Amino acid sequence: MPRRPQKKIRSPRIPKLETLGIVHPNAAGLDIGSREIWACIPVDRDPQSVRCFATFTPDLQRLVAWLKSCQIDTVAMESTGVYWIPIFELLEAHGIHAALIEPRQLKRVPGRKSDILDCQWIQQLHALGLLTVSFRPDAQIRSLRTLLRHRAELVQHRAPHILHMQKAMQQMNLQLHHVLSDITGATGLRILRAIVAGQRDPAILARFRDPACKASLDTIHKALTGTWIPEHLFALQQSLELFDFFSLKITECDAFIESQYTAFKPRWESDLPARLPAAKPNSHSKNQPPPSTRAHRTRIIGVDLVAVDGLSASLAQTILSEIGTDMSRFPTVQHFTSWLGLAPHNDISGGRVLRSRTLPTHNRAGQAFRQAAASVTRSQSAFGAFYRRKKALIGPPAALVATAHRLARTVYTMLKRHVAYVDIGASAYDRQNQQRELAYLSKKASRLGFTLTPMAVPPNT
Repeated sequence: MPRRPQKKIRSPRIPKLETLGIVHPNAAGLDIGSREIWACIPVDRDPQSVRCFATFTPDLQRLVAWLKSCQIDTVAMESTGVYWIPIFELLEAHGIHAALIEPRQLKRVPGRKSDILDCQWIQQLHALGLLTVSFRPDAQIRSLRTLLRHRAELVQHRAPHILHMQKAMQQMNLQLHHVLSDITGATGLRILRAIVAGQRDPAILARFRDPACKASLDTIHKALTGTWIPEHLFALQQSLELFDFFSLKITECDAFIESQYTAFKPRWESDLPARLPAAKPNSHSKNQPPPSTRAHRTRIIGVDLVAVDGLSASLAQTILSEIGTDMSRFPTVQHFTSWLGLAPHNDISGGRVLRSRTLPTHNRAGQAFRQAAASVTRSQSAFGAFYRRKKALIGPPAALVATAHRLARTVYTMLKRHVAYVDIGASAYDRQNQQRELAYLSKKASRLGFTLTPMAVPPNT
């Protein structure tokens, strides 16, 4: 039998850039560096369409004046470090639309790596409408985001000094960190301050025990029996002073953040909860924001994000500062989860999925949802039951991403539709999942000509 000739598959015709239509005729492109900025405008606006400017404020003002004189109304630039922020804010102040572009959109063109070629390439792509503008919240949210990122850095700077105190005490064989869950708690700080003040008697130091402390006086007395070495005591003193310094700065930062909350207008003017539910047990620690900020967040967005299992006050605050209050920027929940880096990316070839994975991202809101997912793995909530079911099917890492994805969809629905979250519990979720599996099996059995008959399960002996 003669072989049937195979149908020739034509490759898709890729149009050249010159054949595409101009979307932004008044577009410019900027290549931003730490010392200089290269700007490119359409060639018909100025005999010298490519110019170089320094990064000093007078030079930036001269750049903006040149763009306005050339009737430029939109400018595209890469988000390079923090160098783009001054020129971005200056362009917005003068009424020129600034389009922030993710760098990986511009790094896939070979043979174009110089400052002049970069700015020309950015201008050409932006004029043709081939660049996707990065998400950037409004000014109030950006201010809150800056403050919260600064607070997170203060918390990170404080953490090493706790380890330094533990190291100094360990070198003197003072085993306080073995009998106390946190040496910076009420009992630990009293004892540390007494040691720095000159007290060396273990019996007297043990009396600084807080009534809520689980360790007994005798145990603390044994843990504080050691050798008092001057150099380690000096290191302990300095580490405690640095810990107190950063704790003070965190408190001042919290007070300033709370004052910024009062300037926000409520997203929803009505149907605000008259009284918030009780806080979760063990929901407040020294690294969490003050409890008063919960009422401010609820007033601003109209829903209580802390009610969602896994979302602490710190994570809820981070999510609010990263995504803002206007969810219309994300048309669908798929857009939202994709921006977070929680939606799977499928590599397809020949109609077959070769690989499905989430792309690496540094999205802080996405990381917050991942942290929330990690905290519900053993909880008796619906999210905890969902994680354990996914863990048995696809493994722990993928189950963690799937749970974070589900948490993100829940928060999107809360903010988009202004609805409160109600947890059905792990047992109710398991029953719903069992009913779904039973319905699937019944349908499959019906297609095969069988009928499922329930059977009594004998009790375990």
